[in-house]
Formats: sequence, structure tokens, C-alpha cells
Amino acid sequence: MNERNILVVAHAGRDETVAAARRVVDELRSAGARPVLAADDSLDLQAVDAHFADVDVLGDTVQQEDLELAIVLGGDGTILRAAELVRGCAAPVLGINMGHVGFLAEIDRDDMDSAVRRVIARDYTVEERLALSVRVKDVDGTVVYETFALNEATVEKASRERMIEIVLEIDGLPLSSFGCDGMVVSTPTGSTAYNFSAGGPVIWPRVEAIAVVPLSAHALFAKPLVVSPDAAVAIEMLEGTSGAGILWCDGRRSHDLPPGARVVVRRSSRPVRLARLHPTAFTNRLVRKFQLPVAGWRGQGAAS
Repeated sequence: MNERNILVVAHAGRDETVAAARRVVDELRSAGARPVLAADDSLDLQAVDAHFADVDVLGDTVQQEDLELAIVLGGDGTILRAAELVRGCAAPVLGINMGHVGFLAEIDRDDMDSAVRRVIARDYTVEERLALSVRVKDVDGTVVYETFALNEATVEKASRERMIEIVLEIDGLPLSSFGCDGMVVSTPTGSTAYNFSAGGPVIWPRVEAIAVVPLSAHALFAKPLVVSPDAAVAIEMLEGTSGAGILWCDGRRSHDLPPGARVVVRRSSRPVRLARLHPTAFTNRLVRKFQLPVAGWRGQGAAS
């Protein structure tokens, strides 16, 4: 029987997260599964607790394609890191909220032991989320950088005092050029992240679409756009722009954008897979996370 390899993703910076990681590791071993740590997490956790010294390490004793699932202890930032760690394999990501405000975690830490038992029993569903394929081309059209994004790809000005001059293109056709602080290209998953802060629309996760939101644009036509999930969105740094730019994907991976650079964003052929234990309506998540006022509602749910 093949070993069941479960990746455990946790920061060592908080005592409660370290304690939770230790509990998850022990629960997995008791159930006959093999816990696995990312290399950086392994070093950090071992530095504060020797209990992690004999846990297998991803890329060393266990390879990415051998993973069955990733259990993530933390908020949305840690889940984004986990999505990066399992990118390229089929392992879904199960987020356990350790007290952070976020939308991606499936359950709170109080249900952690139950979650591990359900992982062992394979008692979960998998939800596929639209991800973005991101490519950077130089002035000659050569691809110089490729990555993905679950939340958003953002072209930003690299210098605080200088805006960037860009041309926005949708499906191979120029839409408008203007000076701005940047552009956010977001998935529905990322619509409650940077897109939300930039004034973009909140998009329900099951809606297949891409949001394009200018940042502080000096233009009359600089409204948030919602385009087809199959659209190709391109942002060109005008060669005459006096400001340099930088590409950020999920706030984790970056690449410098000199004048003449071109960023092409489209739907990735590989979605991000999230493990779900409980079907939770996105409306309820919004109400809970933003503490929205719903007192006085007299409806009767879907039956009304």
C-alpha cells in the first residue's frame, strides 16, 4: 500500500501555530499517514521545537507529485504559499484558520482534530478555483518570466514619486492608454483582496470572470472592468514612460518591468484546488468577515 503523504504548511512565528502543527503531525502519524514539511518550514519549526526533526521534507524524501493533500495552518497568506508549494500536482489545499481574517480557510482551529480525521477518511470535496497564467515579454516579444496567480496579478509603479504610462489591451485590441499607479487583474477568489481595496467588484467564487481595475488612473475611462474568463488581458509599459514598473503575483512573486515590457494575463489551464469539509455560502462568508449588518432581515432563504 502506498504511503499517504500529507503536506503540513505552518509558520513558526506563533506559538499556537507551532503547537497546532505538532498536533496535526502526531494525528497524521497515528492514522498511518506520513506528514511532510516544506524545507523552509522544516528548518524554522525545528529551531523552536525538536519534535519536527524527523518529519519528512518536501523535495528531499518526498516529491511534489507524491502529495495527497496539503493542510494549511494560518490565514490567506499561508494558503497562497501552500498553493505555490503544490502547484504542478493534483493535491488540494485545506485551510485551517488560526485566527486570521480571510476567505480561503475552510474551518477554524477549534475543529482541527475533526478536520484531520476527515482528511484521513477522504471525507471532503474539492472545489476548483480559477487561476491566472502570467507572462512577461520584453520589448522584442521574448517571454522573460512566467508564473501564476490565485488572487491577482498587479502591475505597479516601482517608484513612489513617478506614475507609469501603460496601454491596456483586451483580446488583442487596445482599450486605452493612461498614466496610473498600476493595474490589478484579479480572479473571483482575489476579488476580496487587493481588488476589493482598489474599488473593484466582489465576485462570487463560482462566477467565471476576470476583473481589471486601474489604480489611481489619470483618465476619464478608468473604471473597473469585468471580462470573460477566456479573455487575454495585456498591460504594456509605454516605451516613453519615465517610471519603471514591477509585477506582483499574489503579493509573493515579483518581476521588474522596464519601459517596453508587456504583461499578458489569461486564465490558467490548471486551477487551484481547495479541499472543502462544509458547504458554506459565500454570502455568509462576506457577512462574517466584514461584520455586515443583517439585523431585521425577514426573508426565508432560498425558498423565498
